[in-house]
Amino acid sequence: MALATTDDRLLVPRTLTDPGPARAVVVPASPQLWLVDTSAYRAHAARHAPGTLDAQELARAAEFARAADRDGYVCAHVALRRLLGAYLGLTPREVTVERAPCSHCDEPHGRPVLPGGALHFSLSHCTGLSLLAFADAPVGVDVEELVAPGVIADTADVLHPREAAELAALPAAGRSAAFTRVWTRKEAYLKGLGVGLSENPAADYVGAGHHPAQPPGWSLTDVRVPEGHRAAVALRR
Repeated sequence: MALATTDDRLLVPRTLTDPGPARAVVVPASPQLWLVDTSAYRAHAARHAPGTLDAQELARAAEFARAADRDGYVCAHVALRRLLGAYLGLTPREVTVERAPCSHCDEPHGRPVLPGGALHFSLSHCTGLSLLAFADAPVGVDVEELVAPGVIADTADVLHPREAAELAALPAAGRSAAFTRVWTRKEAYLKGLGVGLSENPAADYVGAGHHPAQPPGWSLTDVRVPEGHRAAVALRR
C-alpha cells in the first residue's frame, strides 16, 4: 500500500512481518511504533492464534460475525502479544495483561496495562490495519480510515471550538483529511490519559492543522500510515 506522505515530521512505524522481532527487544524511551497489515499478516496470525491468545481473547474473536472484523482482531492481538513478549523476554502466552482502575469508579475496567508498569503500550485498529505503540511512559495511539465528508457535519460537536473553526476555514475538499487528522490526535491523547471517549472529546484542543498542538505534559505526533488513513501517537513527557 502507498504511504500517505513523506513528511519528515511524521513518525514512521516499523512493519510487523512473519516471523517478527527476536526476543528480547530493548524497551524504548520514546514511542516505538509497529504497523500490521491484516491482509499480509492474516495467515500467520490464524496459524499462531491458538497458542498465543488467551481463552478470553479466543472467545472474543469467535464472537465476530464478519470475517474481516475477526481477522483484524486476531491480527492485532497476536501481534500485540508477540511484541510484548519480545520486549519482556517472555513467550507471547506468558504475557499477563491486566486492566487499570477506571478513572471514574476505580473498578478494574480501565485501559490494558502490564503488571509493574515498566512498559506501556497502546493498540488501535481499523479495517485492514493495526497500529501498536510501546514506550517507557504512558502512551496512546490511534489509526483511522478517512472520515466520509457526509459524516463530518454530524460529528462537529466532538471538536474543540478552535478546531471546528479551523476545519470550517478549509476548502470542502480538504475537510475529510483534516477531520480525521484531528480525531486521531484527540483519541490518541485521551487513550494516553487512560480515559478514552468517556471524557468529552471537545474539551481538549489538539489542532486540525498540519502541526498538532501539544497538550500540557504530553508530546503529540502524527504517524505515517498508508494512503486513505491518518494516525497519531501521544506520549506523556
